[in-house]
Amino acid sequence: MKEKYLILSSSRASMTGDLNGPPAGTRSITATTSRVTPAELKVDVNSLDKNAVMRYSRDPSIMGIAPIIPVRLMKPFKVKTADKMSLQTTWGIQATLADKSPYDGSDVVVAVLDTGIDSKHPAFKGVKLVEKDFTGEGKGDKNGHGTHCAGTIFGQDVNGNRIGIARGIKKALIGKVLGEKGGGTTDMIIQAMQWAVDNGAHVISMSLGIDFPGYVAEMVKKGMPAALATSKALEAYRSNINMFQAIATLIRTQSEGGIYQPVAILAAAGNESQRDVRPSFEIAVSPPAVSEGFISVGAIGKTGNSYYVAPFSNTGVNISGPGVDIISAKTGGGLESMSGTSMATPHLAGLAALWADKLIRSGQLNSMLLTSKLIGSGSTKGFKANTDPVDIGGGLAMAPTD
Repeated sequence: MKEKYLILSSSRASMTGDLNGPPAGTRSITATTSRVTPAELKVDVNSLDKNAVMRYSRDPSIMGIAPIIPVRLMKPFKVKTADKMSLQTTWGIQATLADKSPYDGSDVVVAVLDTGIDSKHPAFKGVKLVEKDFTGEGKGDKNGHGTHCAGTIFGQDVNGNRIGIARGIKKALIGKVLGEKGGGTTDMIIQAMQWAVDNGAHVISMSLGIDFPGYVAEMVKKGMPAALATSKALEAYRSNINMFQAIATLIRTQSEGGIYQPVAILAAAGNESQRDVRPSFEIAVSPPAVSEGFISVGAIGKTGNSYYVAPFSNTGVNISGPGVDIISAKTGGGLESMSGTSMATPHLAGLAALWADKLIRSGQLNSMLLTSKLIGSGSTKGFKANTDPVDIGGGLAMAPTD
């Protein structure tokens, strides 16, 4: 029985089950890196049986191999229309001091890998949107999640209301990796990440995660015993974490080698925790955010003058952003409010763009410094007493103000 696999390798490694050359129909992405010199690195998609998988795994040129499994958007909470918003600036922009920053992201390229975008929304007027569909559904956003996230990162003012962190961004890459119902697969994400860096992204924002329960259910539906399906899903889960880590490492080394621009990769921590049901009901950061090389983002809310950890926000994050009652662009026009780590992540992507803008102007931009500036900007001031540091990481991220 064959399954589709992602294979990360040196170009010196052949890409067939018998290691004699690339098979017909294999899809491949190539990128040169200084890490393996002078060879290239490839990400291929191929159908393999278990014997072929074993041969690949023994080859020292293979950097990673993982079955393609489902991913899903981090489903938001409490979606509600906000067309009559009275605030001139959303609370998240104020809390992160983005409204005080002299930087606007004007020389920075961001990539949003999500459900697409409503390119005709007034929030995106004047921004060059480079769209690519990885789902087969076609361009556009039939879900609304991607439009909302993009609005928080670089949306222009709507009816006098500021919704965007980095309003000076002139170019955005919109990779549609999730369909109308919020589903996709890991190969779409990997390909979209490579496409983003190939097209100049300094910041990659992903509000999505691996759908472990969905993968188990899919195998059970095909007749596999539940115990076996769970075991296979766990192994696929682990190998995909390693694959995302390998891709992040590849991007970083390519950047350090001068092949690509510096890049920060951000992903939502996940919304599976239920602290409102039981304080100890905390779920760890989910993939791909948990992978090394990714910045995992948790969500916070605000009540009065105090900040609190959103009850749904997964624990063990690197940094946090506003993620409760976030007002942004609505597909078809107008505004709407959503809550989730999906909403916190674009805040951090926008802030990363502001920090990148500052570093570009000073001639200091590199991936490590960008990441350290963003995480190091976190503040723990204003949080409720007894807030667990593990839940907020570095704290609430802040924009550069000087």
